[in-house]
Amino acid sequence: MPKRPITPTYIVFYILFLPDSWQILMGIIFALILHRFAVGPDMSNISKALVFIMLATIGYTITRIPARWITQKLKTWILGQGKR
Repeated sequence: MPKRPITPTYIVFYILFLPDSWQILMGIIFALILHRFAVGPDMSNISKALVFIMLATIGYTITRIPARWITQKLKTWILGQGKR
């Protein structure tokens, strides 16, 4: 199989079809939603950043199955049934 040229379209589709990109996005959303409940007013900025990173990591970890499902649905919707 010949090597495909790397184009902007190729990069966009690669990102869309990669479950890790969906996990990262959902992890950040998870951290943004729960961050205000997990930090206190007396915490330093470094502590707040660490809590955000920990929440994002937890969100990344627990969204593995939904990320695979989203990727499979996108592949089926964009590429068709037989081209996985």
